[in-house]
Amino acid sequence: MKTLNLVTLALVIVGGINWGLVGTAQLDLVAAIFGGQDAWLARLVYVLVGLSALWQIVPLLRAGSVGEMRAEAHR
Repeated sequence: MKTLNLVTLALVIVGGINWGLVGTAQLDLVAAIFGGQDAWLARLVYVLVGLSALWQIVPLLRAGSVGEMRAEAHR
Protein backbone atom coordinates (compact mmCIF):
# COMPACT_ATOMS: atom_id res chain seq x y z
CA MET A 1 0.00 0.00 0.00
CA LYS A 2 2.96 2.34 0.56
CA THR A 3 3.87 2.13 -3.14
CA LEU A 4 0.29 2.93 -4.14
CA ASN A 5 0.28 5.94 -1.81
CA LEU A 6 3.52 7.23 -3.34
CA VAL A 7 2.30 6.75 -6.91
CA THR A 8 -1.03 8.45 -6.20
CA LEU A 9 0.72 11.28 -4.37
CA ALA A 10 3.00 11.82 -7.38
CA LEU A 11 -0.03 11.93 -9.69
CA VAL A 12 -1.79 14.43 -7.42
CA ILE A 13 1.34 16.61 -7.55
CA VAL A 14 1.39 16.35 -11.36
CA GLY A 15 -2.27 17.39 -11.39
CA GLY A 16 -1.61 20.30 -9.07
CA ILE A 17 1.27 21.54 -11.19
CA ASN A 18 -0.88 21.20 -14.32
CA TRP A 19 -3.70 23.22 -12.72
CA GLY A 20 -1.18 25.83 -11.62
CA LEU A 21 0.02 26.15 -15.21
CA VAL A 22 -3.56 26.37 -16.46
CA GLY A 23 -4.31 29.15 -13.99
CA THR A 24 -1.16 31.18 -14.45
CA ALA A 25 -0.20 30.63 -18.08
CA GLN A 26 -3.32 29.12 -19.66
CA LEU A 27 -1.18 26.10 -20.52
CA ASP A 28 -2.58 22.59 -20.09
CA LEU A 29 0.69 20.67 -20.14
CA VAL A 30 -1.01 17.27 -20.05
CA ALA A 31 -3.06 18.16 -23.12
CA ALA A 32 0.00 19.62 -24.84
CA ILE A 33 2.05 16.47 -24.24
CA PHE A 34 -0.65 13.93 -25.10
CA GLY A 35 -2.35 15.58 -28.08
CA GLY A 36 -5.16 17.72 -26.71
CA GLN A 37 -7.77 17.41 -23.98
CA ASP A 38 -9.84 14.96 -26.00
CA ALA A 39 -6.97 12.56 -26.71
CA TRP A 40 -7.50 9.25 -24.95
CA LEU A 41 -4.06 9.38 -23.30
CA ALA A 42 -4.72 12.84 -21.85
CA ARG A 43 -8.13 11.73 -20.63
CA LEU A 44 -6.50 8.69 -19.00
CA VAL A 45 -4.06 10.96 -17.16
CA TYR A 46 -6.93 13.19 -16.01
CA VAL A 47 -8.87 10.16 -14.73
CA LEU A 48 -5.80 8.74 -12.96
CA VAL A 49 -5.10 12.10 -11.30
CA GLY A 50 -8.72 12.33 -10.14
CA LEU A 51 -8.72 8.79 -8.76
CA SER A 52 -5.39 9.50 -7.08
CA ALA A 53 -6.87 12.54 -5.36
CA LEU A 54 -9.74 10.41 -4.08
CA TRP A 55 -7.27 7.76 -2.87
CA GLN A 56 -5.23 10.37 -0.99
CA ILE A 57 -8.28 11.12 1.17
CA VAL A 58 -7.58 7.83 2.99
CA PRO A 59 -4.14 8.84 4.40
CA LEU A 60 -5.52 12.30 5.20
CA LEU A 61 -8.34 10.83 7.28
CA ARG A 62 -5.95 8.36 8.89
CA ALA A 63 -3.59 11.20 9.87
CA GLY A 64 -6.48 13.10 11.41
CA SER A 65 -7.63 10.09 13.41
CA VAL A 66 -4.22 9.53 15.04
CA GLY A 67 -3.67 13.19 15.82
CA GLU A 68 -0.88 13.91 13.33
CA MET A 69 -2.67 16.96 11.97
CA ARG A 70 -3.16 18.43 15.44
CA ALA A 71 0.51 17.82 16.25
CA GLU A 72 1.57 19.71 13.10
CA ALA A 73 -0.71 22.65 13.92
CA HIS A 74 0.80 23.10 17.42
CA ARG A 75 4.43 23.52 16.36
